[in-house]
Amino acid sequence: MAGEAHRKRLRALLRLAGVRAVGDFTLVEQAFVHESHAKEQGGASNERLEFLGDSVLGMVTAAWLFERFPDEPEGRLTLRKAAIVNDAQLAESARRLGFSDVVQLGAGMRNAGGANNTSILADAFEAFVAAIYVRYGIERARTFVLGEHVERLDHDPEALLDAKTRLQHYAQEHLSATPSYREESRGTPQAPHFDSCVVVDGKTLGTGSGPSKKAAQQAAAEAALRTLLAAEPSSKRRKK
Repeated sequence: MAGEAHRKRLRALLRLAGVRAVGDFTLVEQAFVHESHAKEQGGASNERLEFLGDSVLGMVTAAWLFERFPDEPEGRLTLRKAAIVNDAQLAESARRLGFSDVVQLGAGMRNAGGANNTSILADAFEAFVAAIYVRYGIERARTFVLGEHVERLDHDPEALLDAKTRLQHYAQEHLSATPSYREESRGTPQAPHFDSCVVVDGKTLGTGSGPSKKAAQQAAAEAALRTLLAAEPSSKRRKK
C-alpha cells in the first residue's frame, strides 16, 4: 500500500488517538518502516521510535495498573505489566488494527510472511505509540494505548499471564520444580523457525514451534499446561 491510500489508513489510526489535525506525516510514516525496507529503499527505519515507544507504553500501562489495582503488591503489578506489553499481546492489537496492511517491508521479508510476524507487528505498535507521543503529546498517546490495547484485554490473572509464566507458577507450586527449555533452530534468516521442548522435573511435558525462540517456548508451555491440567482429577480442575 502506498501514496494517498497509505496515508488514509494512517489518518484513520490517528483518529483512534483523538488526532484530527494530522499535519506532517513524516514521523508517523516512519513508525511503519521496518529495517528491511529501509535497507532496500534508503531512509530511516522505525527502530529508534520502537525504543522510545517501549518506554511510553510501559509508563502509560504502569500508571493505569497503579490506579486500577490499588491493593495489589509491586510483584503482582509487575507481572500484569509484563503480560500487557509482551510482543504477543501487542501484535494481536496491531493485527486487529490492520498494521499488517501498512507496515513497510523489504521484498524478501514480505515474501516470507513478515507482515504477520509477531515481532515486526509488536515493534510497529511501539513505534506508532512513540510517533504519537512525539508528534501529538502524551495525552494522545495515552488515549491510543489504553483505548486500543490495555482496556481491551481480559485482565483476569489466568487470562493475562503468558503461558511460560503460568507454567512456572504451576510447576513451582504443585511440583516444586522449575521448567527448562531446549530449542533447535531451522529455516532461513528471512523465514526463521524454532522448535522447543519444555522439561519439568526430568520429564518432557510439551513441545512447540514458532518463528522465534520466544514463540516456540510459549507454544511448548501451552502444550505442557494442557498436559498437566488434563492429568488432574476432574474435581480439582473444577475448583481452579
